[in-house]
Amino acid sequence: MFANGKWYDTATILPTESRAGARLEMDFITKDHIKNILQEAAAADSPKGTIEQKVGDFFASGMDTSAIEKAGLNPLKPYLQQIDSIRDISSLLQFAATQTTYGNNLLFGETVGADEKNSSKYILIFTQSGLGLPDRDYYFKTDAATQKVVKAYQSYIKKMFVLTGDDSASADRHMATVFNLEKQLAESHRTNVELRDPQSNYNKMAVSTLDKKMPVIGWSKLLIALNIKTDSLNISQPGYYVRLNSLLKAIPLEEWKTYLRFHLTDDFSSYLSNAFVLANFEYYEKTLDGQQEMKPRWEDVYHVIDVLMGEALGQIYVHKYFTEDAKRRITELVNNLQRAFEIRIGKLDWMSDSTKLKAKEKLNSFAKKVAFPDHWRDYSKVTIERNDYVGNVIACGKNEYNREVAKVGKPVDKTEWDMTPPTNNAYYNPWFNEIVFPAGILQYPMFDPASDDALNYGGIGVVIGHEFTHGFDDQGAQYDKEGNLKNWWGKEDYAKFKTLGQKIIAQYDGFVVLDSVHVNGRLTQGENTADFGGVAIAYDAFKMTKEGQDTTRIDGLTPDQRFFLSFAQTWRKKLKEEALRKQVNTDPHSPGNYRVMGPLMNFTPFYSAFGISEGDKMYKPDSARIKIW
Repeated sequence: MFANGKWYDTATILPTESRAGARLEMDFITKDHIKNILQEAAAADSPKGTIEQKVGDFFASGMDTSAIEKAGLNPLKPYLQQIDSIRDISSLLQFAATQTTYGNNLLFGETVGADEKNSSKYILIFTQSGLGLPDRDYYFKTDAATQKVVKAYQSYIKKMFVLTGDDSASADRHMATVFNLEKQLAESHRTNVELRDPQSNYNKMAVSTLDKKMPVIGWSKLLIALNIKTDSLNISQPGYYVRLNSLLKAIPLEEWKTYLRFHLTDDFSSYLSNAFVLANFEYYEKTLDGQQEMKPRWEDVYHVIDVLMGEALGQIYVHKYFTEDAKRRITELVNNLQRAFEIRIGKLDWMSDSTKLKAKEKLNSFAKKVAFPDHWRDYSKVTIERNDYVGNVIACGKNEYNREVAKVGKPVDKTEWDMTPPTNNAYYNPWFNEIVFPAGILQYPMFDPASDDALNYGGIGVVIGHEFTHGFDDQGAQYDKEGNLKNWWGKEDYAKFKTLGQKIIAQYDGFVVLDSVHVNGRLTQGENTADFGGVAIAYDAFKMTKEGQDTTRIDGLTPDQRFFLSFAQTWRKKLKEEALRKQVNTDPHSPGNYRVMGPLMNFTPFYSAFGISEGDKMYKPDSARIKIW
């Protein structure tokens, strides 16, 4: 509040948003740039087959609301007719598999990624799926806030049936069928906390074994329908597929067809006429996030293009709005943070020298990706038409699916990115042992090449340190320098590390977000650990700079004070209550204020910078401060 009090007093959440804050202000800048790109591309007469033509025509097709309204339900009718013609479980699974090849995962959470115990090769992965509420716990909680979401979801299901031709009574019956079926599937789902265990999520099995264990699904036949050749795959959460196998046999076929009809319509709802779009908004944005008004149409279309052709759009974005000078400056910061972390590892008092050596080896093996990929994705096989929005979505979905499944069994391509260049975010990938910073996050107030070190190290520097630390949080620490799920720790060192992790869990469990809702320390453990490390590493790197070693005040503030103020100001955020509740239930990140206060309560240089002493609200005795990374 010291850093952001005036902002909190005056900031308001726009009716088209569920939040306000520094990161959203960054998004507004990016969106202005993207809007210009899309409008220019749509107006230009670019040669057929160029990324400019494809991006421009895709945008034009999404903005042609007259054609979309005129089409109504027509884009969906062929698929609804296919559902009507399903006569047995085999044809039901064939339909679901075909939709998966279009990018619509109706029953199967299918993806391709590095084999976690042989990270040099790709493997086919199946994850739990099949639900429409944010996670499995929503089906079983009875508190008022959860029940409000459940009722809104049930109303949404009913609305989708009415919009596809049901009368009200039939829609009610069909809604109950879908919800009850989902609830039975939800019983098999692991919780969000359980999903954080990489070891339990690794269940590599032979396809022949799966055929015997789950004969109703029939994995060999399913893989043929999915156009995938492999003799083994990873079933991340087997319980879901065991339950799906039994329910396919136990639940009447007509109920499954009703389930598919809803989920297909739900998947397409944001691409159809206004009645579908409005129903989608009422549940997903208004109920779940508290957003009061729909975003402008162009913004929704932009997000669709970003998901489906993001690197085509990204090429245009970085060419027009990102400079090589900014890339050089941020690369310098990344390298400085890496050096600071190595020194910090060497000084840890709870880790043995042998484990320190391996930790440094892992740290120095990190791949560092900044701003945009060295190699862009190929969209040459995608045909984009100016007058067919749904067709363009499906064409892109098929292209992405084919690109992904072609990797199965092949060597991993570590040049690929999982975020598009305009994205205002960053990530650590344990299988590639890499940290990635898209161009979208490399802007004020997080980063400014013209600003001084205190602001940049307190802003993007903490983010860089955060991503480095993810390689050593409760999940990342289980992967070696090659990205394999393999123990590299000394036994006593790992026990000490887990003990420190328990202290972080306990601290965050004690934070009360609203009424009786607490931060979930176990769900957020990894992100909180990375926040602890991020601040510490960024501060150490800052102290290695000329400004960090100086004592010159600016606006009455020391360099250290300005470092901590920059950190706090980048995390200023207001959330609608609905969005905050959903975040606490499902998001591994703590709310923004606790991402600042939690680490700093335990960081002695913060105490020194502001003269924090006993009796102050953020004070903890030195002996109680958690010192992990």
